[in-house]
Amino acid sequence: MSEEKNCTHDCSSCSSACEKKNVKVSLRAGSSVRKVVAVVSGKGGVGKSLVTSLLAAKMTQRGFKTAILDADITGPSIPTSFGVGEERAGADESGAIFPVKTKSGIQILSMNVLLPHNSDPVLWRGSLISGTVLQFWRDAIWKDVDYMFVDMPPGTGDVPLTVFQSLPIDGIIVVSSPQQLVRVIVEKAVKMAEMMKVPILGLVENMSFVRCPDCGKEIHLYGKSNIDKIAQDYGLPLLSRIPISEQLSRAVDEGEIESVESPFLDAAADSLSLL
Repeated sequence: MSEEKNCTHDCSSCSSACEKKNVKVSLRAGSSVRKVVAVVSGKGGVGKSLVTSLLAAKMTQRGFKTAILDADITGPSIPTSFGVGEERAGADESGAIFPVKTKSGIQILSMNVLLPHNSDPVLWRGSLISGTVLQFWRDAIWKDVDYMFVDMPPGTGDVPLTVFQSLPIDGIIVVSSPQQLVRVIVEKAVKMAEMMKVPILGLVENMSFVRCPDCGKEIHLYGKSNIDKIAQDYGLPLLSRIPISEQLSRAVDEGEIESVESPFLDAAADSLSLL
């Protein structure tokens, strides 16, 4: 049977390449977003939210206006990193949503700035979660954004499909960690991007090493990384290796991610500037 005959007409959960579902959703009047970059991984716990936060802060430091759409609806953490966890997004009678702003002016829309309390769980099924992500894009007033970063949930399910099909993604950054299973993680994300015809900007390895405070030597807590070989095999640039750092951890916990100096992200920021 053909793809058309097997069609369920539920584009949000479909990975086929038919033309019908690849219609991009327009922004609300008054919004402007120049470039959209998704931060993805094949599994959770590798630091997508950290990379998203650092990249938004880095590009803001370079003079660009940035925003974060937190697409991890059931596990939002972006507001806490920026110290806006207690703030709430605004809305008007027309249904327009107004993202919160950080100290440096980064616009953020996350489930945690909409819930009555940060600890309230989101007990929703996939279609409702995907619809909320689209609402974040479609109904928010995004003001003069140069770079929007979409912090994706882990895996290759409903939300990544919805984002890749409905948002004008200019490229993705794949986040990994040094463990040996990382090859499978990267392969899943890379293959999904290829299937969805989304450009891959490069790889970022988080928790890459710890630097000895006395001698400066790199200590590889998770063993020797094979990220260079993976990047070579797929013809992708390795954009950054982010160290495990007490300073970085403290900045996230205290909502001061914008104060972090991140020279290790210079190459990633350079690649974004070329979009």
